Amino acid sequence: MTPRHRESDTTVIRGPITKQGSGLVRWAAVEAVARYRGGAPIKDTYRRIAQRKGNKVARVAAARKLLTLVFYGIQDGEIRCLKAAA
Repeated sequence: MTPRHRESDTTVIRGPITKQGSGLVRWAAVEAVARYRGGAPIKDTYRRIAQRKGNKVARVAAARKLLTLVFYGIQDGEIRCLKAAA
């Protein structure tokens, strides 16, 4: 679930989420956000984006944030944004 990124010299174009990677992981992350909107960092992201762009786009954005938190939690052994909020 990475955003499309095209770059040429000084021009950068950022696009929507690409469909590269595991479809099963993408599905599980979006379902996790759809069923349980998460704690403070994920819920805030979901609500903010849902107001502007709609529920479906917000689910994918929140799922990406969830996967980012999981990645850093596995890599470092702690999730820093949750520790600072507590």
